[in-house]
Amino acid sequence: MPAYNILILGASYGSLLATKMLFGGHKITMVCLPAEVEAFNSEGAQVRLPVRGRKEQVLLDSRKLPGKLRAAGPADVKPSDFDLVALAMQEPQYRSPGVRELLDAVAVSKVPTMSIMNMPPLPYLRRIPGLNGDSLKPAFTDASVWDNFEPGRLTLCSPDPQAIRPPGEKINFLQVTLPTNFKVARFDSDESTGILRQIEKDIDGARYNPGDGEVELPVKLRVHDSIFVPLAKWAMLLTGNYRCVTADGAIDIKDAVHGDIEKSRSVYNFVSEVCEKLGASSKDLVPFEKYAAAANDLVRPSSAARALNNGVPNIERTDRLVQLIAAQFGMKNPVVDATVAQVDARLDANRKKAA
Repeated sequence: MPAYNILILGASYGSLLATKMLFGGHKITMVCLPAEVEAFNSEGAQVRLPVRGRKEQVLLDSRKLPGKLRAAGPADVKPSDFDLVALAMQEPQYRSPGVRELLDAVAVSKVPTMSIMNMPPLPYLRRIPGLNGDSLKPAFTDASVWDNFEPGRLTLCSPDPQAIRPPGEKINFLQVTLPTNFKVARFDSDESTGILRQIEKDIDGARYNPGDGEVELPVKLRVHDSIFVPLAKWAMLLTGNYRCVTADGAIDIKDAVHGDIEKSRSVYNFVSEVCEKLGASSKDLVPFEKYAAAANDLVRPSSAARALNNGVPNIERTDRLVQLIAAQFGMKNPVVDATVAQVDARLDANRKKAA
């Protein structure tokens, strides 16, 4: 069984993927901020997750797992040394000094790259036949950071598992709140896709002993031949996450979805229809009822809504992206348009305040 050298850009959400990959004995380097580098290198990654049938949650300590995890700054890694790169930062962060240059080095290295952002990178969207990529650039904080990527070498992994860093916890700690699976589309190349399939197998076979016998852990990696499977997250984001953003602040995802269930259903079905226009089949997507049931457990505002409340000038704009894609098919939805306008207004206010 090959042990891969894997580079992950971003540590807060990236540490969940990293911890799962460590079960396969892989060597993982996470690129993060100086304080995070120090914390991860001295105390490892600490990930707590619920396991079905167990009252007590399981705490994973990366130092006790088969692989090896280290953290480093953007200037301390060379992408060509790695077999796989995972992008686990928020889309606006890729234009920041140091990170931008590293991302470009990743593109030039031609190492297969898997994004676990909610916002699909522009080169991935260029893999979708008939979609006009240039018209989607306004949805990105800075679309030019993706210029040197070959579309076939970049794939998208839907970040379905939900995780947070609870207030008061250390920066190397992550709490999994919804232990669903990562769903990744294949690369163009069979060889690169083989890396994903091996990691999928490693995670499937992993067992962990928390002290009272071996247990199977949730949060798997699922590799799909369809490039549309990761797009199933779009309907969830526009129905729940972005509708947490209101003029008065942030509401919980549960309230955004269940406050007006028919309005939520109309948004969800509209976004699913946009995905089907792109070429997705209904089996690539998740039924509304399944999402609405899961949303009952999402009793916090989305990260986008929390970020806007904290005054950030840029967030990932999957809402605007879907609106722009829908426009290519002559499709519009009043709730989606209102959501995009609401997020625009909040960002505008934050930028004025910061200026």
